[in-house]
Amino acid sequence: MVAYSKGMPLGTPAPAFSLPGVDGKTYSLDSFRDATLLVVIFTCNHCPYAQALEPRFMALANEYAAPGVRFVGISSNDAARYPDDSFDKMRERARAQGWVFPYLYDDSQAVARAYDAACTPDIFVFDGQRTLRYNGRCDDNWKEPEKVTRQDLRRALDLGLAGKPLDFDVHPALGCSIKWKAD
Repeated sequence: MVAYSKGMPLGTPAPAFSLPGVDGKTYSLDSFRDATLLVVIFTCNHCPYAQALEPRFMALANEYAAPGVRFVGISSNDAARYPDDSFDKMRERARAQGWVFPYLYDDSQAVARAYDAACTPDIFVFDGQRTLRYNGRCDDNWKEPEKVTRQDLRRALDLGLAGKPLDFDVHPALGCSIKWKAD
């Protein structure tokens, strides 16, 4: 089912988290305290939108590492109903795809709810004080990277590093809905 990011209000403080990573470490918001900007991406293994954008996220994470931008991926999907999104499968995918940033598992789904995440991928960019600067799409063509004409996430990062506000209309991220557990 296709879903769109909800648009967390700019200036919202980043909700705290403490989650296990596929590398065997536990990460919290404080783990990224030295980041100039922090990009939090709610993603998963099985979604074609997330899969298509994964190489772009890896390239941006590498490109923006020098000025202190850090990325973190979080999967919150119900692994009982979607076994491809299990923690073991996350570990396999991160290894096979050469993930360059932490990939965390939100088994309780509490972190996704705190961020009001709606889709995979749902992208949030926080400044050094961990207030929200951007919640929107990566670019204007998730399916065909050669046809991208507007790189929204890149623009948000450039503006954030320059300490400037957004100067473009934000479009919501598009992706598969987060697979919530039955209540």
